[in-house]
Amino acid sequence: MAVAMVLVLISLIAGLVGMVKGGEFNKKYGNKLMRMRVTLQGAALAMFVLAVWSQNSE
Repeated sequence: MAVAMVLVLISLIAGLVGMVKGGEFNKKYGNKLMRMRVTLQGAALAMFVLAVWSQNSE
């Protein structure tokens, strides 16, 4: 879960930097970085839910 959270942070920062700078990088990778961030957030959330669920089922 920690790895997924770090990857979310990296993709968020890369997307923000690209958006602020604009130009060709943002046109090429902006949407890809956004989709990657959302996917990674979903994975981190799923891991969190599974961790909470497994604690409650014991």
